[in-house]
Amino acid sequence: MFKRACSMHGDDTAKLCLKAIARHIHSAQARFGPRSFFGVEDFLDDDNSRPYTYQKEKKSKNPNKHISFKQRTVAYMEPFTLDVFISKRFVSASITHRVTSKQVAVAGTNSKDIKAALKSRSDIPACLAIGRILSQRAREADVYTASYTPRERDKFEGKIRAVVQSLIDNGIDVKIYLD
Repeated sequence: MFKRACSMHGDDTAKLCLKAIARHIHSAQARFGPRSFFGVEDFLDDDNSRPYTYQKEKKSKNPNKHISFKQRTVAYMEPFTLDVFISKRFVSASITHRVTSKQVAVAGTNSKDIKAALKSRSDIPACLAIGRILSQRAREADVYTASYTPRERDKFEGKIRAVVQSLIDNGIDVKIYLD
């Protein structure tokens, strides 16, 4: 198509057209930049070197903030974390590897094999069963220790304590961090 347009207008016009296109492409300046795929206009980052259309991550308020040795090494010294979720209808718990964010062992009262064996899916016996099953699955994956920090809204009592105590009773060493 470009050849056909150049042959109609002559050789000199084609050369001028190519020079103008090359000058525009290689000028490295955003003139009337096209809109991005998501409808967000292209912006320039802080040092005005390259356009971006993604959301920038938040910068630390204090870039020279000291990070302690414990903060840097705790993910490697205690690599597995316990997560317990209890709702009105069901109980679920999982052991996750901190560094890779992969779930090593999962148990919940919503799964078919556990659901059939329980009378209720959200009472204390269900919590004890979840702890027992989770400890079996964790031992199969060669995980024998985990750390648990309750969420801000959770208190370490009742059903949560039953799950954690059941894990401890069945051979998983759980370190509990309470604030």
